[in-house]
Amino acid sequence: MEKIFASPSRYVQGKGMLKNGMKYIKALGSNVLIITDEDVWEIVGEELFETMKNEDMKPVKEIFGGEASEDEIERIGKKAKEEDVEVIVALGGGKAIDTGKAVADDFKLPIAVLPTVASTDAPTSSLSVIYSDEGKFEGYRFYDKNPDLILIDTEVVANAPAELLAAGIADALATLVEARAVSQSHSENMVSGAQTAAAMAIAEKCEEIIFENAFKAMEANRAQVVTEAFEQIVEANTLLSGLGFESAGLAAAHAIHNGFTVLDGKIHELSHGEKVAYGTLTQMILENAPQEELDKYIDLYQTLDLPTTLEDMYLDDASYEDLIKIGEQATIEEETIHNMPMHVTPEDVAAALKAVDAYVTMYHPK
Repeated sequence: MEKIFASPSRYVQGKGMLKNGMKYIKALGSNVLIITDEDVWEIVGEELFETMKNEDMKPVKEIFGGEASEDEIERIGKKAKEEDVEVIVALGGGKAIDTGKAVADDFKLPIAVLPTVASTDAPTSSLSVIYSDEGKFEGYRFYDKNPDLILIDTEVVANAPAELLAAGIADALATLVEARAVSQSHSENMVSGAQTAAAMAIAEKCEEIIFENAFKAMEANRAQVVTEAFEQIVEANTLLSGLGFESAGLAAAHAIHNGFTVLDGKIHELSHGEKVAYGTLTQMILENAPQEELDKYIDLYQTLDLPTTLEDMYLDDASYEDLIKIGEQATIEEETIHNMPMHVTPEDVAAALKAVDAYVTMYHPK
């Protein structure tokens, strides 16, 4: 199996990029479709729109409906065709970004991704996670190339709620845990190749930066200021985790996240990263990770107020049958849980979900 490493064409991160970074977008084209949600439009979208007009660009906005679904992708695609745009600009969080990538791919247009939060590693990858209109995981869409541009204004990210940064940290912390499993099983990464040494080194650096800077970055975020620690965490959450998960691969943690989507109830109020946090601990139980490492992850999660018990996941009243449903979805044929170095059944997943809760309740009571 050949080694494959994938990355965006250009990654630009720094203060003031939504005002001063238009040259990077203009290099792709001037007729722009901005895909964003109502909240992000009010916070930064209108200002970006005016900045583009002042730079002799022709922006058009389209409000994103909330789910990266095939219906939403088709709806926004019609707008892109009507307006004869040259560039797709995906402004906001993970699902808006994934929708923008799908539209750009459908019409073979360049895409500039402008994250306003550092809550997921979606921006850099050549794939989208697709959900139903109701929010149930349906699968992945893979593209021929990664985004042309990632442009992150860290001042904008610093003004987002700190819990979103924590969610991104949780998502990024899964990177090395899953990459190691893929390496041990000699499985494919997300671009159908073998891991490169660079991808594993990036995954390792991602974890190192998080444990060194997470708390400092969180306090900077709460103070709505940009510090070096904050810049490093934004980079880890976005660039390092994005490159790491795509080119080093996914395993059980994200598959279990996808399993959670089959249940109804308050669990859907949790962010992607919050669900991945519990999925990561579940993977560590499945692979019998060293206790010292498990404790290290639990301590960080609890300090950042991330889920570590079934109660935190709104699953304290879940039946065994509910946990089996999660396991069944997590182990469907196309899921990344099959990149684990052992065979994993729905019953294994259910047992590990309960084991995480029991371990944390006994040895890490809040």
